[in-house]
Amino acid sequence: MSRTNFQELLDAGVHFGHLARKWNPKMAPYIFDQKNGIHVIDLHKTIVKIDEAAEEMKQLAKSGRKILFVATKKQAKDVVSEKATAVGMPSVTERWAGGMLTNFPTIRKAVKKMSTIDKMKEDGTFEKLAKRERLQVDRQRAKLEKNLGSIRDMSRLPSALFVVDIQKEANAVKEANRLNIPVFAMVDTCCDPTPIDYVIPANDDATKSIECIMNALCAAIAEGLEERKLEKDKEAVPEEGAEEVKEAPAGKKLRARKGAKAAEEAPAAEPVQAEAAPAEEAPAAE
Repeated sequence: MSRTNFQELLDAGVHFGHLARKWNPKMAPYIFDQKNGIHVIDLHKTIVKIDEAAEEMKQLAKSGRKILFVATKKQAKDVVSEKATAVGMPSVTERWAGGMLTNFPTIRKAVKKMSTIDKMKEDGTFEKLAKRERLQVDRQRAKLEKNLGSIRDMSRLPSALFVVDIQKEANAVKEANRLNIPVFAMVDTCCDPTPIDYVIPANDDATKSIECIMNALCAAIAEGLEERKLEKDKEAVPEEGAEEVKEAPAGKKLRARKGAKAAEEAPAAEPVQAEAAPAEEAPAAE
């Protein structure tokens, strides 16, 4: 079943491409027509691609992996940040720091520095600094928060990237390709889809278009997370029952001992019944 419908995409303007004279021939399979010098994207193919990407993202979320959302353009940053945060995924919406993936250990050091500053404020060390030093530390903390705040909980490389506008985020795509990290992306008619693993042909300049695609993908991620939670709950139940199973053999032994005692007492009673039976049957024989 499709996660989105044709009318929703049409209303959001997902079908509007770039100027025909600026198109990339490699996007030809996804172009439906040309109108007033602007290419029109085939929304039927967009729906198929959204569903493919959504299913893959759902499986990633279900297996507990992280998807890094990258969108630094003005129209996309707020929407992407909000939707990604809602499903617990990291995002980069201010600036892509060079080497964020290929030089990840250095990025982690910067994140740790931010955590160190936070600890200084908590334990009172920060207040002991001179006023000038406090100002410098605050500026440094604000800069780190702006660029790296959204990935502070990302302890290892993401399992996939989602990119809005692959021309603007070319460095992010290159780094992901170098590390063989799958890339999901909204690809407009002026872009080269070759470096992208999961192409979603769509208008990447309109906020409504971006929000429409994000809604479909984040809904799939939420489903994956919910299924993961249910599976964990199911696994927890057998573990509790396992203790009862281990105790069962001891109970059987007790019942076996009681049965043995009953068996020892039984032979003494049986002869009496055997002798009594003929006495009752004798008169009937006469």
